[in-house]
Amino acid sequence: MGLCFTRSRSHDIPISSSSDESPHHRYQPLPRRTQQDFRPTSSRPPALSKQIPQTSQIGPILGKPYVDITTIYDLDKELGRGQFGVTYLCTKKATGRKYACKSISRRKLVYDKDMEDVRREILILQHLTGQPNIVEFEGAYEDKQNLHLVMELCSGGELFDRIIAKGIYSEREAAKICRQIVNVVHACHFMGVIHRDLKPENFLLASKEEDSPIKATDFGLSVFIETGKVYKEIVGSAYYVAPEVLHQRYGKEIDVWSAGVILYILLSGVPPFWAETEKGIFEAILEGNLDLQSSPWPSISGQAKDLIRKMLTKDPKKRITAAEALEHPWLKEDGATSDKPIDSAVLTRMKQFRAMNKMKKLALKVIAENLSTEEIKGLKQMFNNIDTDASGTITCEELRDGLSRLGSKLTEAEIRQLMEAADVDKSGTIDYTEFITATMHRHKLEKEENLYKAFKYFDEDDSGFITREELRQAMTQYGMGDEATIDEILEDVDTDKDGRINYEEFVAMMRKGT
Repeated sequence: MGLCFTRSRSHDIPISSSSDESPHHRYQPLPRRTQQDFRPTSSRPPALSKQIPQTSQIGPILGKPYVDITTIYDLDKELGRGQFGVTYLCTKKATGRKYACKSISRRKLVYDKDMEDVRREILILQHLTGQPNIVEFEGAYEDKQNLHLVMELCSGGELFDRIIAKGIYSEREAAKICRQIVNVVHACHFMGVIHRDLKPENFLLASKEEDSPIKATDFGLSVFIETGKVYKEIVGSAYYVAPEVLHQRYGKEIDVWSAGVILYILLSGVPPFWAETEKGIFEAILEGNLDLQSSPWPSISGQAKDLIRKMLTKDPKKRITAAEALEHPWLKEDGATSDKPIDSAVLTRMKQFRAMNKMKKLALKVIAENLSTEEIKGLKQMFNNIDTDASGTITCEELRDGLSRLGSKLTEAEIRQLMEAADVDKSGTIDYTEFITATMHRHKLEKEENLYKAFKYFDEDDSGFITREELRQAMTQYGMGDEATIDEILEDVDTDKDGRINYEEFVAMMRKGT
């Protein structure tokens, strides 16, 4: 049996009940939630000193100066068009590298809630970038007409279209795709994010190759996990919605359900719960009668069906977790658990942090201490996931275990090196601020106000320069104030060789290599 339903591209049209088509031909997403009028506080940067570039042209969405994107990228052909904007192929002028640029018309962001949602999507993309199977986020730019989100170019099209073309997959092929989808769910949950809209349309193929990896995209409905919070908004897409979403009381377990629905479709060609109307689909989901008997299920292995049952368990407390699903025998077959190490976003950032000079590490600590609650939500959840004994600090053993749960295989020496780099105060453990310092995404360095606060930390007399003595005083608090370290920093940062560091030199150091 092949996959025999089609879909609408719209995100706003509910499934209609007036058609005579068979239920397998009805495939339309749930409408986005109704907008609420929500007025966020303005996030304008503080008044900056006279040598820092000033502008009155601050964008209301990003809280940063307007940028003409065509000075950085050449916008080429249109790749797609949606309700909120247009996606273009673009080329970075400095490198010649190609990206996808999603340009959202600011006129479409009517309500303050729309702007809040876009800001949150950007924070989540920044937070997750670097994870395997999640689209890389390059940057966000705002001008008077549009907000531009520049991301990794995935040239293979949507997973949905490949499913339609292929019909149904062999178990081996389905396991390979499912493993990548469950990896995304596990990485999101470990890093403190619920995707909330997993479906084949939201996975892109990196290339047109048959064995191309897939990449999760569209985090517009995603949220940061907050401990103890129960989520109530009905979001997602009809066929993939977990029963507890319809009961308006849910948590991160909904992503595992959605991944289970995708697996069912990969193996059978049809969704597990369907009807001719949206209401009918929801009723079928709530009834939860899972058909694993009719064709083609008799010819599918018991282990595949066992995993589907566990992923589509109605009670979220009894449903398999993403981490458990990755250990399921069906997903581990064919040498899937290879020894090839995966560099998670967390590990990559910690390695980058280790390579920085000591002044930059200290400046990042100042920035970490000044980040808003919203900006560190995901990192806070991730810290709690690694700090398994809830002591408020991460030990060497906890770091090793946390990184291994994210797929990294490291030697004892490598773990020690990362530990020593992140442990700025040399206490022998990594505290909350140190963890955020070492793992926050370097996109935080794009914000002028963050850099300015860090500069002011060193420039105590407000002269606009960081002198050798000011540098020594700041570094001595952390046992780094020796002359050799100071010489090394000045050699690296003081490019005009006047014996002190001005703001431009400081910014250049902070942004170098990000």
